[in-house]
Amino acid sequence: MRTTILFILVLLFIVITNMPSQFTIGGRKFYRPMINISLGNGRIIRDLNFRLGLDLQGGTHLAYAADVSKIDSSQITAAMASTRNNIERRVNLLGVSEALVQTSRVGDENRLIVELPGVKDVNQAISTIGTTALLEFRQLAPDKSATEAAFTDFLPTGLTGAELKLAQVQFGNSQGQISSAPSVGLEFNSEGAGKFSELTKNNIGKPLAIFLDEVPVTAPTVQTEITDGKAVITGDFTVDEAKRLVVQLNAGALPVPIKIIEQRNIGATLGSESVAKSLFAGLVGLVLIWVFMLANYGFKGLLANIALTIYVLISLSLFRLIPVTLTLAGIAGFILSVGMAVDANILIFERIKEEIRWGRPLRAALELGFHRAWTSVRDSNFSSIITAGILFWFGSGPVRGFALTLIVGILVSLFTSITITRSLLRTFYRPK
Repeated sequence: MRTTILFILVLLFIVITNMPSQFTIGGRKFYRPMINISLGNGRIIRDLNFRLGLDLQGGTHLAYAADVSKIDSSQITAAMASTRNNIERRVNLLGVSEALVQTSRVGDENRLIVELPGVKDVNQAISTIGTTALLEFRQLAPDKSATEAAFTDFLPTGLTGAELKLAQVQFGNSQGQISSAPSVGLEFNSEGAGKFSELTKNNIGKPLAIFLDEVPVTAPTVQTEITDGKAVITGDFTVDEAKRLVVQLNAGALPVPIKIIEQRNIGATLGSESVAKSLFAGLVGLVLIWVFMLANYGFKGLLANIALTIYVLISLSLFRLIPVTLTLAGIAGFILSVGMAVDANILIFERIKEEIRWGRPLRAALELGFHRAWTSVRDSNFSSIITAGILFWFGSGPVRGFALTLIVGILVSLFTSITITRSLLRTFYRPK
């Protein structure tokens, strides 16, 4: 019973994650489910398509020149590293995986190189990555009337985005009323909350303007003192504009001014022929493993091959679900894990053979084979996971993709080789 339930759940997971995004049955259209998760006032909505890296699908290449003329020579390296880290945070907040952000030096000029897989809108990438997003709260000058005031009549208060703790997209105002129009909710740190409380206390009944990059966004009238350090920026935002603003505010200002010197869309560095050859190599390897297991272990080998096929399908489903950005290096990591997946079955089957030769009954031999081979299977796989984890931690770009697919593959192989194969053997295997 438990085996049946397990296989039904595995089958449902594979079918749901690998079904076409849209299909028709009996003239009626059906759509594949999407990930839709609510997080506070935000929401994560994502399809289950494969994500491809820069080498497989192309993307956007940006080159920036950094102005370090006002920075002490001993601090340039640290400032460039900080700028690179801020840009990486912005890229990550955009949801771009396997992006490349690195510094370089050409003659006397410091540069930042940014490559974004799958991003085709160069202008959007430039506005999101390179914008400082300076947020300021300004109050009306004492000698000006609120009814006739222009935005030039507002003076800086000292409260800026530097005291910002969190920015997020929300659909509502500061009174908690739900609205269909997106707004940007702000939460200040303890220092900023104190400033904001004092600012609202002194300006009750007066407008308080919010400026972004010297451009006025809104000027709401203060109704009461706000002591919790929370504010809302409302305006004529689209959802995408609100998201980009949140990315810029959360990532912080760039320590070094940068300007764009090169921008272009780049094609896939590997042609479709190279990808096809890699996938063909993986298929050939899978077929050879099938033949080897059948030749050496007969019916047990067939059950192991069925478990191996399930392993491949579960891994591909997880690549969609996580999601894993597939580069050619990532595909190589997955193909490598296929060979490692059958290794555990070989250890188990050899141990079962030994138990049967020693006169154990079939059921006892099966259970003892799995039990006594487990420590070897566990140690060999976990040593590989540790190595892949080090690659992921210290690597970057395609190296991390290789490590991630390898880790996922090893973890899934442990599940299929121990749980799936054991369930199949218990259900179908009968000795001669």
